Amino acid sequence: MSRWQHFSLPAAAETGANAMADLQDDPAHGGSAPASPGSVGAAPAPAPAPAPGLPGALDRAAALLAVHPVADGCNTLLWTLRQSPYHDNIGTPEGGVDTDIPRLRAGAVGAQFWSLLTPGQDRVVAETLEQIDVAQAMMRRYPDSLSLALCADDMADARNRGRIASFLGPAPGRTLTDSLGTLRALHALGVRSMAPAGAAWADQGLTAFGHEVVRELNRLAVLIDLTGCDDAVAVQIAGASKAPVLISHTASAALTPHPGNVSDEVLLALRAAGGLCMVTFASAQTGDSLHVVADHLDHVRAVAGPHCVGLGAAFGSEPTTPRPAGLTDASGYPRLIAELLDRGWSEADLTLLTWDNAQRVLRDAEFTARAAQHRRGAGS
Repeated sequence: MSRWQHFSLPAAAETGANAMADLQDDPAHGGSAPASPGSVGAAPAPAPAPAPGLPGALDRAAALLAVHPVADGCNTLLWTLRQSPYHDNIGTPEGGVDTDIPRLRAGAVGAQFWSLLTPGQDRVVAETLEQIDVAQAMMRRYPDSLSLALCADDMADARNRGRIASFLGPAPGRTLTDSLGTLRALHALGVRSMAPAGAAWADQGLTAFGHEVVRELNRLAVLIDLTGCDDAVAVQIAGASKAPVLISHTASAALTPHPGNVSDEVLLALRAAGGLCMVTFASAQTGDSLHVVADHLDHVRAVAGPHCVGLGAAFGSEPTTPRPAGLTDASGYPRLIAELLDRGWSEADLTLLTWDNAQRVLRDAEFTARAAQHRRGAGS
């Protein structure tokens, strides 16, 4: 059964010192009035005013994010742009969506996975290719802000050049049917993450072809995104994959019983596999405030460990989508980091949360791919 319903459709910062400047320029921090966001590359939007009682934590959050920006696991903007083309000007915050370049920069986003998932069951290959086309057009339109990323080195390079590393994925596993060639073609187009949920080869557990898919995903360094998979399937795939797996947008079922949230059993499987659980900002899965999102992050860190927790907000929709107070658009990440600092999270753990865990999973997947290719070459 397709778990698409768990993917909420309606519903980087400038690296280095610029991220700190985004917050310092906010009049609430005593800085000068921000420049107009009309110039995408040079004038980030001002960061939102801090929550009462958090100015010290917010300053620390800004300093941390200036060096270790957010690598976010899920944004659905591509689908929104396809359904509502009049939103396509993401160079200003007036585009009518919760994601645009000024707000990504104000939120200190340094890397973004752009979801290729679609809600329908028909034309899945064509729909996926059309979303890739939208992503490529978006990157061509904003070359000074968005940079296609294919590997962990690209992620670091984009950060160093003041661009947002843009990964394509997850793509729907349903695109493959019985063809590994389709997978290789998607990889050649830049796809670096695939979601098995709803695919015949993984829906009730891995079939023989499903095991082949997992091996080929590992060989290509395409991440396996377990979002929407049943617990038993998620645990099976996490065990079968030689590379770390991830869940790009979810929350804890122990805190909020929602069909898109993960159980502690799955979190323990991710911990054992060195995987990554990226917590969403969707109100239905977490709750209606920044504080309850922080509760979910606390729980995931406690169960899966600090090396297995990340952020996958699932922004990319129109503003009518319910969001937790304080996290209504892509500018809100610094407030969340400030909240976690107030809760006693160490800067080392926050660095893992925002950037290092995502980069480590990518690097581990690439190492696994090189090892698999070496074994194949040695055996030929």
